[in-house]
Amino acid sequence: MSKKIEKMKVKKQQVRANHVECHQKFQARIHEAEHSMQDQHLLIEALVDEKDNLLQTIHGLKESNNAPAPFDGDWEEEPEEEPEEEEIEDIPLGEGEIDDEYDIL
Repeated sequence: MSKKIEKMKVKKQQVRANHVECHQKFQARIHEAEHSMQDQHLLIEALVDEKDNLLQTIHGLKESNNAPAPFDGDWEEEPEEEPEEEEIEDIPLGEGEIDDEYDIL
C-alpha cells in the first residue's frame, strides 16, 4: 500500500511540474505577443507621423505652386437626380405565352 502511495505522490509531483512548465511557457508566449503588439503600435505611430509629414510637405509644395488646396470647404455637392418613374404598360399576351389568370385543373 505504501508503494502505491509513493507512486501516487511521485505522479502528483510530475503532474505539478508539468503544469508549472506549461504555465511558464504560456506566460512566455503571452509576454512575447505583448512585445510584438507594442512594436507594431510604435511602428503604426511612426507611419502616421511620417504620413502627416508627407501631407504637410505636399501642402507646402502646392501652396508654393499656387495650387488650390483640396477640400477648402467651398465646394458643394451636386444634388442627386431622382430617376424618372417608368410607367408599366399592359403587355398583350401572344400565342404560346402563359396567362396566370386562368386556373388549370
